[in-house]
Amino acid sequence: MDQVSQVSDCGIQCTPLTPAIGAELRNVDLGGPLSDEAVAFIRQALLDWKVIFFRDQQLDTEKLVAVAGRFGKLALHPFLIGKPDHPEVLAISRNRERRGGENLWHSDVTFIPAPPLGSLLYSHEIPPIGGDTLFADMSAAYDGLSDEVKHKIEGRQAIHDFRAHRVLMRKAGVAEDRIAGYEAQFPPTAHPVVRTHPETGRKLINVSVAFTEYIIDMDRSESDALLQHLYAQASIPEYQVRFKWTKNSLIFWDNRATQHYAVSDYWPAVRTMERVTIEGDIPC
Repeated sequence: MDQVSQVSDCGIQCTPLTPAIGAELRNVDLGGPLSDEAVAFIRQALLDWKVIFFRDQQLDTEKLVAVAGRFGKLALHPFLIGKPDHPEVLAISRNRERRGGENLWHSDVTFIPAPPLGSLLYSHEIPPIGGDTLFADMSAAYDGLSDEVKHKIEGRQAIHDFRAHRVLMRKAGVAEDRIAGYEAQFPPTAHPVVRTHPETGRKLINVSVAFTEYIIDMDRSESDALLQHLYAQASIPEYQVRFKWTKNSLIFWDNRATQHYAVSDYWPAVRTMERVTIEGDIPC
C-alpha cells in the first residue's frame, strides 16, 4: 500500500492524488448499505481533500439518490429540470447535437443565498478519449495570494448573478417573460470575496468567472482587475487535480472549497452523466 494512503476501520482506502487536492477511495461499494462509520470516513476525506473519486461503482438513479442523501438534504437546481421520477437528479448528456458547455472555472449556483454544499456526479457513458474534469483548491489558492491582495479583499463582498444561465436560456429560445420570472425569483446576491469554510475553518477565494459580477464599493476598473487576478488562481497547476473518467465512476466534490472545469474536447462523442446536489449554507 502507498505510504500516503489511509485505511479506515471499515476497510476503505483513501489515496491522495496530489499534495493539496483530490483523493481516490477504494474498497467501498456505494450501491450497498453504508455504515455510519463509512459515511463519517467519506465525509472526512471530502473535507481533507475537497474532491474524492470512486471507480467501478454500480449505481442506478435510486442508489445515487440514496448515497447522496447520507450526506445532506438534496437540492433542486433553480433552472435545470431533473428527471421526471427524481427531480433532484440531473441527467446530463452531451453528444453531436449538444456540445459540452461547462468548460470554464466555476463553483455551482453561487447566485443564490445558500449555494450547494457539493455534488455527486456519476458516469454512465464516457468518450473513448477526452472529457476529463479538473478541480482547483480555492483554499490553497487563497493561501498563495500576496499579503497585499489578501488585505485588499478582506471583508469585501461581491455580487453574483446567473448571467451564464441567462445566455444559455436565450440561446435555447426560452421566453423572455420566463427569464424575467427567474430574475425576480433569483436576484443578484452578495457573497464574501473571502469565505471561511464552515467545517474546516480555512479561508478560500469565493469568486468565479461564471457568476461573479463585481466587488461592492470598489471602483469598477479596480474590481475588474482584482477579479481577473483572483479568477486566474484556479488555473495554477499546483492547486489542481485532473480526473480521467472511466465508466461507472463517481466524483463527490465540496462546492464550498473548490472550483471545477469540465474539459469539452470530446465532441462529437457521447458523454452521459447523472448529478445529485446537496444543499449548502450561507457563506460567511
